[in-house]
Amino acid sequence: MSSERPEEFSRPPVSRGPQTTDGRGDSETANNRGPSDDTRRPEATVLVRGEAIRDQEPKSSPKDKSPRKEVSEAKIKMQSRLPVLDDDPDVGVQKEQIVVRDGKADLAFTGKLLASAAPSSAPKGQWQEYRIYETNGGQHVFSKVTRSVFAEDQDTHVAEVFDPSPSSVPSQLLRSARDLARSRPLTWMDAAVACFGYDPLAKALYRKLSGQFEEHIS
Repeated sequence: MSSERPEEFSRPPVSRGPQTTDGRGDSETANNRGPSDDTRRPEATVLVRGEAIRDQEPKSSPKDKSPRKEVSEAKIKMQSRLPVLDDDPDVGVQKEQIVVRDGKADLAFTGKLLASAAPSSAPKGQWQEYRIYETNGGQHVFSKVTRSVFAEDQDTHVAEVFDPSPSSVPSQLLRSARDLARSRPLTWMDAAVACFGYDPLAKALYRKLSGQFEEHIS
C-alpha cells in the first residue's frame, strides 16, 4: 500500500457580498442598521400598582352644556339686603296700599302694614316674603311673595282677605268644624295661621305682632 496521503481538496471560500434589507445582503449590516429617528421615539410609561401602562392622550373634560341663567341686578340688591325689605319703614304707617295678586285683581285699600318677614339669606337665589295688612274697615290682608334673582323667573304673588263678619264667605270657609261646634268667633289670627302655617318664616312674622300666636299651657 502506498503511504502517500490522498491530496486534500479545500473548498473555495464563499464570498459574502453586501446584503440588502430584502434579505439578499449582509444580515449583520441590516441588523446593525437601526430604525429611523421617527420610529425610535420611546413611549413614556407610568407605573400603576406595579403595572406599566403607556401614556395616553389626556381626556378633555366634558363641557357643561347647561346655559347659565341671567340674573337681575335689582333682585341681587334685594337679596343682599335680606332680611330687610323695601317697605319695612312703612310698618304702622297709615297710607294707600296696593297688594299684587296673580290671576286676580290687585287689592287697593287704605290701611297699614302690621308686620313683614323675610329670611336672612337666600343661598339658592329664591326666597319668600310674608306680610299682614289691616284696612281701615277692620279687614286683614295676608300677602305671600316668592322672589327669584334669575331674570327669566317671574315673582309670584298670592294674597287673601279676611273679613271678621260671620256672614262673610271667606270667614265661613276658614272656620273648622270644631270652631263651628264651639261657636267661637274666628279671629284674623286664625286666618293668618290658615294662610301662612307655622313654618320658620311664619313664626318670625308672628313674633313681630304679639304673643297671641303662641299656644299657652298651664
